[in-house]
Amino acid sequence: MVRPKNCRMVGAMPERTYFKPRGIPLNLLQEIILNIDEFEALRLADLENFYQEQAAEKMGISRQTFGRIIKSARKKVTAALVQGKALRIE
Repeated sequence: MVRPKNCRMVGAMPERTYFKPRGIPLNLLQEIILNIDEFEALRLADLENFYQEQAAEKMGISRQTFGRIIKSARKKVTAALVQGKALRIE
């Protein structure tokens, strides 16, 4: 049996939820979905400069869980930038 997900605290919702390379029609692009918790992890770690333990505490999760979330988020954002894919935050 799978353990239920805990609620995660999100301090700020994104103003924009879609990013794509300029000059390429959307219907020609592959899309990568960035979850809200991944967005929040990026915001706390990379924009607000919190250590993983502090950021995890703000989100109400363990440091290990935060580490997994931030790793996934960075991989998705990097793939979107390097491979020229659209990035949707939901």
